[in-house]
Amino acid sequence: MLLSPLLGALINALGGRRLPRRLAEGVACAAVLGAMVAAAIGFASLWQQTYRAPLLEWIVVGNFSVSFSVLYNPLAAIMALMVTFVAAIIHLYSVSFMREEEDYARYFCYLNLFVFAMLVITLADNLLFFYLGWEGVGFCSYALIGFWYTDPANATAGRKAFITTRIGDVAFGITLALCFYLFGSLSLTYITSHTDVLTPGLATLLSLLLLWAATGKSAQLPLTVWLPDAMAGPTPVSALIHAATMVTAGVYLLMRMFPVVSLSPPALAIIAGIGAVTTLYGAAAALGQKDIKRVLAYSTISQVGYMVLAVGAADIIGGMFHLLSHAFFKSLLFLGAGYIIQALAEEHDIFKMGNLRRLLPHIYWPFLIGALALSAFPLIGGFFSKDRILLATFVFPGFSYKIFWFLAAVAAFMTPLYTFRVFFLAFLDRPGGRRAEEIEPVPNFLAWILWPLALLALFDGMLNLPFGPGKEWLGHYLSVLPGARPEIPAPLSYELGMGGGSAVAVVVMITLTYYLYRPPGPSVDAPRWHEWLAEAFYLDALYRYVFIRPYVRASQFLWQKIDEHGISQGTVRTARSLYQPYHWLATFWWQSVDEGSLDRSFYGTAVGVDWLSRILGSWTTGRLSTYVKMLLLGLTALISALAAKWYIW
Repeated sequence: MLLSPLLGALINALGGRRLPRRLAEGVACAAVLGAMVAAAIGFASLWQQTYRAPLLEWIVVGNFSVSFSVLYNPLAAIMALMVTFVAAIIHLYSVSFMREEEDYARYFCYLNLFVFAMLVITLADNLLFFYLGWEGVGFCSYALIGFWYTDPANATAGRKAFITTRIGDVAFGITLALCFYLFGSLSLTYITSHTDVLTPGLATLLSLLLLWAATGKSAQLPLTVWLPDAMAGPTPVSALIHAATMVTAGVYLLMRMFPVVSLSPPALAIIAGIGAVTTLYGAAAALGQKDIKRVLAYSTISQVGYMVLAVGAADIIGGMFHLLSHAFFKSLLFLGAGYIIQALAEEHDIFKMGNLRRLLPHIYWPFLIGALALSAFPLIGGFFSKDRILLATFVFPGFSYKIFWFLAAVAAFMTPLYTFRVFFLAFLDRPGGRRAEEIEPVPNFLAWILWPLALLALFDGMLNLPFGPGKEWLGHYLSVLPGARPEIPAPLSYELGMGGGSAVAVVVMITLTYYLYRPPGPSVDAPRWHEWLAEAFYLDALYRYVFIRPYVRASQFLWQKIDEHGISQGTVRTARSLYQPYHWLATFWWQSVDEGSLDRSFYGTAVGVDWLSRILGSWTTGRLSTYVKMLLLGLTALISALAAKWYIW
């Protein structure tokens, strides 16, 4: 699983440009398909066993050691299978989607490396090894979001994602240091089996640090601002980041460390609160967007909030169930949006679409299935996973959880509204919609490859049905995990009441959405207050006002007032005052000494300094090979000097 995508990335990095295009693409796709086959074999052969194996030692200092080791248990098995399957579909989709991209080798190299880094997160037993994968997906997201870096907006979006997620990574770094101090080990296996050394306060501290790290990678409040701008990258990248990899990494970290998190009820309540508020925030912001990809981006923020809420309600099985469902239907919707955008010559505005059911029939049914699954339509996968999280939250002890349940339920009612707002505006026939001559040719393969995702989005509820022969299969499969609850301890009346109520609410909201956005559709998107939703409640503006603007003003003050007007002008005045007493000496020297010889000496000095600076400048090329050579040269000189000293002594 690990070596296959890493090898694919190395081949494309070192020789992809020299290979025929089809061969480079084939290497990338084969690498991920190989990882998927390995994940399937591991899932089938190990089943509910836990397998721990050190691959190689990395750091050994006294009794402390860090190794590249894997922890393969049911949670890792199901996660690895999902990651590799969705990534394989996205790689195959990318071959057609990026068919006109000249820099294909760099794209597929980063895509393979992204999958490798996510699999490191999925399988790592050592937290430092986990952190390498954690930073790896951060780097790859930066490189892929800003893939078309010649466009300043794309480059800025990549930097924004990188910097914002680094804020969360600070907490992960502190967690590593704290775990080393408390446990003397960074092994997940050791830490989760020795939680008895933790006091309630330390458990709360560790849990909140883990939550802080998760909010960055999983785009939860207050670190949500990078994810909508991540739409600047190619659409397959958006699908990979939003569905199967980066945004789920934070939730997966909380699940992996759940034996620690579960020790602190205050931390669980805070985690649940962050998830519930983010769920409602993302759903409301999605209602105000016109860009089809930004609607899906804010939807991702909202749906990941349900997974975080599940962890806070001590239901990691429900969180994992929704993580799987979300991976299938959200990657389906993103890839479907990519098909639409290419067919409409890069048009993203849903109010400039229309008539696509007739003009793009190949994408109509897959997109409809994805919309139904996202909306939690009755008896479809998203319905069962979301309903379980709401039930787990409602029955969890504490009045605050009733409030969290209410917020998440309101967000669940809003989800069909923003989802079918996109669907009805884009696909239904309406005056002023698209005409046949405006449709660009798109390979039908981009639609056909979506059907495996569509079928999984349609039927993945069978993984954990609350009834029938395979009742709650996923719950029983994951029941060996510490703290996992296969079934929610709730009366049958609660379960039936919530399920029936959710089903009725979803159908009513879809009907209401059709009434609001049926042909010919609204002349305007929303009332005047919709600007709050379109700007996502001005969270970006708040960051600019509170953090960025004061920093810029302080920088300008230090530059213009202190440096230029203070230090620089003060230096000039000081130099002039010192210069005057010695002006006569300078005049005497200039007139008395041979001007020609003095000029020649000055010129020679300038040439010598220029020659020396060119030599020094040749070392700062930015090439890693040059720096390695200079490092070896310096080490050689140092060792030679030490050897000479030792010999003389």
